[in-house]
Amino acid sequence: MHFLPTERTALFIDGANLYSASRNLGFDVDYRNLLEFFRKRANVLRAYYYSAVVETEEYSPLKPLTDWLAYNGYTLVTKPAKEYTDATGRRRVKGNMDIELAIDMLELADKLEHAVLFSGDSDFRRLVEAVQRRGVRVSVVSSIRTSPPMIADELRRQADQFIELADIAPEFTRRQMEPRQHRMGAPLRQTPAEPFADSHDAA
Repeated sequence: MHFLPTERTALFIDGANLYSASRNLGFDVDYRNLLEFFRKRANVLRAYYYSAVVETEEYSPLKPLTDWLAYNGYTLVTKPAKEYTDATGRRRVKGNMDIELAIDMLELADKLEHAVLFSGDSDFRRLVEAVQRRGVRVSVVSSIRTSPPMIADELRRQADQFIELADIAPEFTRRQMEPRQHRMGAPLRQTPAEPFADSHDAA
């Protein structure tokens, strides 16, 4: 994995896609440690987190996470999710944040040297290509170890660097953090888990 400490870098996290990949690999993301992991390796200017939020419910299960992210170094980008009922009568939630992510990455490209995209969606291949033409190096974080692989072949080929999520996951897994204690004996405060419902459609 190649990073430069002085390289102007931004993270672009497709929240639903990262959640699906981490769940497939059997771990929960600790977002405090994820941000710290990249800050140790690059000059992280921004860390964007994209998520569609269901607004029709009185309480959203995503709220603890999104509130925490907004106050702890992330730029939160949300929009209302659309609810629908599928052919089997199950309630589904659809929230695609591709356009929002693409606009932000393109607008920030002139100020960046390195963009890190957390997604395996093939729709982002053209975005990666466009940003690369502006002289920005693009790394894609996803997984080929899930079944089926989370990352599309065309996106992996387009990226300057593919980072296997399973390889770096031990640096920011909640499961490994839980037994650790603070020096004074108090448990370390965890970042909220990302409680996407099983019916969430990450597409």
